[in-house]
Amino acid sequence: MPKRDYYETLGVGRGVGEHDLKKAYRRMAQKYHPDRNPGDAQAEARFKEVAQAYEVLGNPDKRAAYDRFGHAGVSGGGPGSPGGHGDFGDVFDDVFSNIFGGGRRGGAYRGSDLRYGIELSLEEAAAGGAKAITIPAHVKCGVCGGSGAKKGSSPQTCGTCGGHGEVRMQQGFFSVQQTCPTCRGRGKTITDPCPPCRGSGRVSQNKTLSVKIPPGVDSGDRIRLSGEGEAGAQGGGPGDLYVEISVRPHAIFTRKGGDLYCEVPIGFTTAALGGEMEVPTLNGKVNLKVPAETQSGRLFRVRGKGVRPARGGGQGDLLCRIHVETPVKLTAKQKDLLKTFAAALSEDSRGHSPQTHSWLDKAKRFFEDLTD
Repeated sequence: MPKRDYYETLGVGRGVGEHDLKKAYRRMAQKYHPDRNPGDAQAEARFKEVAQAYEVLGNPDKRAAYDRFGHAGVSGGGPGSPGGHGDFGDVFDDVFSNIFGGGRRGGAYRGSDLRYGIELSLEEAAAGGAKAITIPAHVKCGVCGGSGAKKGSSPQTCGTCGGHGEVRMQQGFFSVQQTCPTCRGRGKTITDPCPPCRGSGRVSQNKTLSVKIPPGVDSGDRIRLSGEGEAGAQGGGPGDLYVEISVRPHAIFTRKGGDLYCEVPIGFTTAALGGEMEVPTLNGKVNLKVPAETQSGRLFRVRGKGVRPARGGGQGDLLCRIHVETPVKLTAKQKDLLKTFAAALSEDSRGHSPQTHSWLDKAKRFFEDLTD
């Protein structure tokens, strides 16, 4: 039966880069790994096929030979030769160390890393501090100490693999190393499992942790808590916990890096005559001087009233964008006063409203060009 194309086996194209190739390999190896498909001979065969494909395509020299001559270019020689399929131990180790929680060491597996999302207000993110979180996780069994064996007993060395967790199969020129089917890579077997953890060495439990939030964190930032992930199986080391930060939208401020933005509404009389007003900051209030003849959309900068980013950099600024508010629900008297005011302005409308006349001139030229 002809061999399947190695690129097809890994589900990638021939122009795939090294990073995407490795990513595809890990995904396929995880899918067909014997530990995830116990007793499934077809999955085990696919796992070997995936490992064989990556053993060739993951090596630049072998990949070049395969691209030029196909399977014939990498089939010559015995195990370990430049053109042959040698020991797959390195390939399997890559799977164990990168997919299944950091690898097996003496029958123990490192625990999985965990992610936990935490939501903060803008004030909390800017100031930092401690935050208590409660997470569900697998922790080391306190009865058996993580061994998985009933108290008073101990795991026994696997008779199939001699405690190595792997067995080697010789198939002609090929020497294939695979997970021991008896102990499933642990190197030990448990004849009398611990009742609370049922032989896994771990139990489910909620735990409360105090997370130190650095000042100036922002959405998307991650805080790593080493050793606070899931406990490893069979006494393996714990994984890590990654706390992902999300900052809630603020009622007044919008953050961009270290700077804060806010929109400040003012009356049209203040905009025309100028004035002074209080605006909020994260640490109190500041006085903002509005000069006469201020237009809507003008931006005022208050230095040093932003946020100091956690990743470095100076203190940001507060930027206030002016929004001139048109008065509403006017009385008859107020309307008459505005009409009198408008009439007074019309005596020199171009001088009082330069932007309006500039826009009208541009619009007039635009329509004239259309009719030409």
